[in-house]
Amino acid sequence: MADALSIIPAAVLRNLADKLYEKRKNAALEIEGIVKQLAASGDHDRITSVINLLTTEFTYSPQANHRKGGLIGLAAATVGLTMEAAQHLEQIVPPVLNSFSDQDSRVRYYACEALYNIAKVVRGDFIVFFNQIFDALCKLSADSDANVQSAAHLLDRLVKDIVTESDQFSIEEFIPLLRERMNVLNPYVRQFLVGWITVLDSVPDIDMLGFLPDFLDGLFNMLSDSSHEIRQQADSALSEFLQEIKNSPSVDYGRMAEILVQRAGSPDEFTRLTAITWINEFVKLGGDQLVPYYADILGAILPCISDKEEKIRVVARETNEELRAIRADPAEGFDVGAILSIARRQLSNEWEATRIEALHWIGTLLARYRAEVLSVLDDIFDTLLKALSDPSDEVVLLVLDVHACIARDAPQFRQLVVFLVHKFRIDHSLLEKRGALIIRRLCVLLDAERVYLELSTILEGEADLDFASIMVQALNLILLTSSELAELRALLKQSMVNPAGKDLFVSLYSSWCHSPTATISLCLLTQAYQHASSVIQSLVEEDINVKFLVQLDKLIRLLETPIFSYLRLQLLEPGRYIWLLKALYGLLMLLPQQSAAFKILQTRLRTVPPYSFSGEQFKRTSSANSYSQVHISGGSHSTEDGDNNQDTGIVPNGINFMVRLQQFEHMQHQHRMHTKSQLQARHSTSSTISQEVQRPEEQQRPPPVQDLSRLERLMTATFIS
Repeated sequence: MADALSIIPAAVLRNLADKLYEKRKNAALEIEGIVKQLAASGDHDRITSVINLLTTEFTYSPQANHRKGGLIGLAAATVGLTMEAAQHLEQIVPPVLNSFSDQDSRVRYYACEALYNIAKVVRGDFIVFFNQIFDALCKLSADSDANVQSAAHLLDRLVKDIVTESDQFSIEEFIPLLRERMNVLNPYVRQFLVGWITVLDSVPDIDMLGFLPDFLDGLFNMLSDSSHEIRQQADSALSEFLQEIKNSPSVDYGRMAEILVQRAGSPDEFTRLTAITWINEFVKLGGDQLVPYYADILGAILPCISDKEEKIRVVARETNEELRAIRADPAEGFDVGAILSIARRQLSNEWEATRIEALHWIGTLLARYRAEVLSVLDDIFDTLLKALSDPSDEVVLLVLDVHACIARDAPQFRQLVVFLVHKFRIDHSLLEKRGALIIRRLCVLLDAERVYLELSTILEGEADLDFASIMVQALNLILLTSSELAELRALLKQSMVNPAGKDLFVSLYSSWCHSPTATISLCLLTQAYQHASSVIQSLVEEDINVKFLVQLDKLIRLLETPIFSYLRLQLLEPGRYIWLLKALYGLLMLLPQQSAAFKILQTRLRTVPPYSFSGEQFKRTSSANSYSQVHISGGSHSTEDGDNNQDTGIVPNGINFMVRLQQFEHMQHQHRMHTKSQLQARHSTSSTISQEVQRPEEQQRPPPVQDLSRLERLMTATFIS
C-alpha cells in the first residue's frame, strides 16, 4: 500500500475522490499514464499495488465519491495495461461487479461505464467472468434508475459482440444460470433474456437447440406476458427454434414433449395455440422418440379438441388424427394401459367433442391391441357403463360400439349384459330415457336374438320383481316397435312351425311372465292365440290394476300399427282364428268402457265379418278345454295352436302350453305376494306414524269406510285420463 502511495501523487488521489466528475476524470488519466509506464517497464508488482490501492481505499470505501473514483481509476488502469490487462483481471473485475449492487445509483452507473471500458480493452479475455457479468446485467436491466438501465444496455450490447466473436464461451456453464433466470417475471429482465437467447442461437458454433429443453418452458411462460412486445419476441424466438427442429436430424423430443403437454393446458389462448402447434409438429417428426409420451400427448390434445378458440380446435383435431394413425408396438414402449387411462379420464370431460374422441381412441385400441385392452378391462368397464347415461346420443352410441367390440367374446358378452341390467336396476331413469336406444343398438351390433336371450335368462331369476316387470315391459315394447328387431319378430311368428322360433319363444316366455301384458303381446306376436286367451282367463282381480291397464292401453294401440297387420287380416277369417277373436274379446272385457283403448278395440272388432263360423263352433270353443283341438268346417286347417293333444296340451312343434300357463301363474302369484307384502309394510309404517300424531280423542275413531271406493275411483279416473 505504501509503495502504491509513493507511485501515485497525493494530489491525484485527492482529485480521484473529488465530487466533481472532471477532477476524477483527470485523476484517472494520470493513473492511466502511471500504469502505462509501469507496464512498459514490466513492473507488474507495483501495478498490482496500484490496483489494490484503488480497490481497498476507493471502490470499497464508505464514501460514494471515493467509490466513483475507484471505478474510473480501475478502468483507467486497464486502459493503461492494454495487452497485458488480462493477467490483472482477477483483481480488477470483481470490485466493479460488486459495485453493480451499490445503493447509490450513480455508483451503479459508473460501474457500468467502468466495465464497458474494461471490456473494450480485454475483449475475449473477459469471457471467464461471463456468468457473473450476465447475472449482474440481468439485475441491472430492471434497475429503478433510467440512466443505469441505459448504461447497462450499452454494456450488454458490447458483451454480446464479444461473446459472438469469442471461441472461449462455454454454453454448458451458462445454461444453468439461464434456466434459473427464466422464471423471473419482470418484463425488463424477460426482454433481456429473450435478447440473449436470440443472439446465442444466431452463433453457428453455439448449439442452443441442444439445450432448448432447459429454457423452453420459460419462453412459453413469456407468451402470456402482459406486454405485447415481450409476447412477440418470445413467439419469434420459438418460431425460429421450431424451424430449426424441422431441419435438425437430432432433437431431444422427449423432454420438450413434457413441457408442451403442460403448456397445452394453459389458461392463455396464445400459449395453448403455440403449444398445440409444436405438439403437432412433434407428432409428425418425433417418431419412436415420442412413443413413451403418447399418453401425455393425448391427454393434452383431447381437451383442446373442444377449445373455444377455433384455431386451437383445428390443430388439435389434426394432431389427434396424426397420432391415431401411428401404429406403435407395445413391445417398443407403447403403453396401451396409459392411453386407455387418459381416454377413460376424458370420458368425464364437460365437452361432447372430447368425449367422442376419447371413445374413438378406446375403439381404435380395441381393434389394434385387443388382448392388451382386455387385460385392463376392469379399469375402464365401470366408466364405460356410466357413459351410457351421457346426455349426448352420439356419445351413447359410440359407447355401445365399444361395448359391442368388447363383447365379441362370450365371457365379455355375458358380463356386459349383466352389468347393463344392473345399471338399469339402480338407475331407472336410464332405462326410461335411454333404454330403447341402448337395447336397439346392441341388437344391431351383437345380434338381436343373442341379446334378447341373454337378457331373458338374467331377468328370469331377477330378485327385484318390480324391476323385472318394468324391464320386461320395456324389452317387449322395443321388440314390438323397433325396425332393428324385424328379423327377430319374423322368427317369433314362426314359433309354431320353426324349431328356432320355438326355442326363442320358450326362452323369452320364462322372463316375459313377469308382465301379463308382455306375455299376452308375445302370444299374439307368435300367433299362440289359444294360449293368449288362456293367459287372459287366468288373470285375477289383483292383476287388474292401474299399471296393467296402462300397459294394456299401449298394447291395444300397438295392435293398430303395421307390425300387427297380419293379425288384423286374420280377423277376416274369424272361423279359422276363433281363439284370436276370443283373446281380443277377453281384452275388451278387461278394459273400462269409457277408456280410449276400449273404443279402439271395440271399433276394430265390429269390423269382423259375421260369416265363416257358426255359433256351434264358437260354442264348442267356449265349452271345450282350453287346449282342445278345434276343426273348422269347410277347410283343412286347424287353429293356430295346431293339432295338439287334449290331455297333454302339446302342439306339434313341442311347446307344452299347459306347463307355460303354470309357469305364468306361478310367476304372477309371486308378484301378488310381493305386492301384498309391500302394502302390509306400508300400512304398518303409516299406522305407526298415525298413532304417534293422533290426538288422544281421535285414537278410537274408526277408519273411514269410503277409502277403498275412493281409491278405485281414483285408479279408474287416472287410467281414463
